[in-house]
Amino acid sequence: MNPIAFQIGPFAVRWYGLLIVTGILVAAYIATHEARRRGEDPEHVWNGLILCLIGGIIGARLYHVFSSPADGSLGWWYYRQNPIAILKIWEGGLAIYGAVIGGAVGLWIYTRWAKLPFLRWTDVAAPGLLIAQAIGRWGNFANQELYGPPTDLPWGIYIAPERRLPGLENYERFHPVFLYESLYCLIGFILFMVFARKWAPRLRDGDVFFAYLIYYPFGRFFIEMLRPDAWKLGSLAAAQVFALIAIAIGVAGIVINHRKKQAAPSEPAAEA
Repeated sequence: MNPIAFQIGPFAVRWYGLLIVTGILVAAYIATHEARRRGEDPEHVWNGLILCLIGGIIGARLYHVFSSPADGSLGWWYYRQNPIAILKIWEGGLAIYGAVIGGAVGLWIYTRWAKLPFLRWTDVAAPGLLIAQAIGRWGNFANQELYGPPTDLPWGIYIAPERRLPGLENYERFHPVFLYESLYCLIGFILFMVFARKWAPRLRDGDVFFAYLIYYPFGRFFIEMLRPDAWKLGSLAAAQVFALIAIAIGVAGIVINHRKKQAAPSEPAAEA
């Protein structure tokens, strides 16, 4: 697949960037519905989006830049020698853990400025974040990246010779790891939208976001086992280490959340 969606003169629009932007807009649209359902002003979604985007892009790129992939490809050693390449985000290289951290910082800044409850707005954002990931992962397909080991399964994807990792040059078809993660996020989005409504009277501000910190990293931990280019920290991939940390934070957040007194419900009283 050609990574360039279309071109206008010298200006090329890549599928990677187009799909990421599409995912962000869909997530923001869903967040407006979640905000309205919770009795909040949905205009805050669009007002705070720029700060979340800036923080998310910076965080996602820094995670990628300072990584050290197992195959020795694009990572800290490469970017240290080619610093201008750090700015070329349209060529790929945005990591979700960095994006979540950076986006959360942007959201915290906005909610502090607008005097809004931070945890409630993380709940507003969480379901849309999953659908954005589900859409954005297809950018990896366009760039022929985020694939797994060779496979003969009928859904294996063809990878061009120049995009194959060292040691895998003689294979043609590989596990579509990006697809596995995309489907997992799509399922998560559906589950979150259903149960956030079904359990609304029992939920407290932050519960949905803490559940996201458990759900997504849990699946990512196992999906990462299929990546031959994973950045390693000892015997585990870095993403697996961060997944375990995120799960621990999510579990602790829910436990602490339900041990303290809640000043106000996360849902409007009439709906609850």
